[in-house]
Amino acid sequence: MTPQRAVHMVVPDGIRDPVRPSGGNTYDRRLCDDLVADGWTVCVRGVAGDWPRAGEAARRALEEALESMPDGSLVLVDGLVASGCPEVMVPASRRLRVVLLMHTPFGHPDGPSGPLEDEREVANAVAAVVTTSEWTRRWIIASYDLDPARVHVAHPGVDPSEPAVGSDRGRNLLCVGAVTPGKGHDLLLEALTGMADLDWRCVCVGALTKAPEFVDDLCRDIRSAGLEERFVLAGPRTGRQLEASYADADLLVLASRAETYGMVVTEALARALPVLAPRVGGVPEALGVTPDGRLPGLLLPPGDVAALGDSMRHWLSDPGLRQGLRDAAGRRRTDLRGWPETADRVADVLVGVAP
Repeated sequence: MTPQRAVHMVVPDGIRDPVRPSGGNTYDRRLCDDLVADGWTVCVRGVAGDWPRAGEAARRALEEALESMPDGSLVLVDGLVASGCPEVMVPASRRLRVVLLMHTPFGHPDGPSGPLEDEREVANAVAAVVTTSEWTRRWIIASYDLDPARVHVAHPGVDPSEPAVGSDRGRNLLCVGAVTPGKGHDLLLEALTGMADLDWRCVCVGALTKAPEFVDDLCRDIRSAGLEERFVLAGPRTGRQLEASYADADLLVLASRAETYGMVVTEALARALPVLAPRVGGVPEALGVTPDGRLPGLLLPPGDVAALGDSMRHWLSDPGLRQGLRDAAGRRRTDLRGWPETADRVADVLVGVAP
């Protein structure tokens, strides 16, 4: 077996669990599958624990997993597992060829909670770092004083999908993401509360368990506004349910306070669905432009409820705007990266650090 074509992949336990959908789990799962499809031998090590705030048992399990690997092994470790464990990762990086896959750094407003110094120590110890956006790459180079030559980008891919059907009047709004303060559902609700005179319905697909107090407050505000039938917290959806949600939608709406990339943006564009989102982090990268330079959506100032409301009102009231953005989203749909391209980029990094 050629060393350059074999890799150990250390990830949080449960990346294939359908009740735990997340962008990071999807990325890890698809990366593993496409590396295998490309001829790699991939040994996946799922490590249980409440990462990155894992207890001693989880840290020991990570240490044992790494200790079981022969010297010089090529190892790709998810940052959610690695970044909070410098006492494990730094010694392991002296013996193994470790590549850190960083989805969302600790210092990012929507990222996992953990000490920046721990993540800095891990990032500087490993052989290379892979990020999921150019924005994240720039952020960690500047924040952790990393050598730019060691930090690489492998954008998330997307699967080809059928164009969304939607409605004639553009009334079906879709928001996809866990209901947390970082995703800004409260801002979206505030903006839509001022638009009760227009015909719209917003379905919010995403986990309701990550920030229970925030969800409780949001539900109270929905009831106070009398929007229980129009602003719907649908909970997590996967498979056919999620596909049906995209198929029925006219516009993907995001009000995130922060994003390192925004996989739901490209998932919407893969269905020729226009996107309304804040200009934060890697969102402009995910949105991109058509081959002739048009935006397949609208980018707004982050946290600006008035701009969010005005843009949605414009969308609902202007058939010409809707048609123009739908056309642009359809053009952008043909220019999106697939998951095999993501795997190829990561494979290039792995080969570059292999012994």
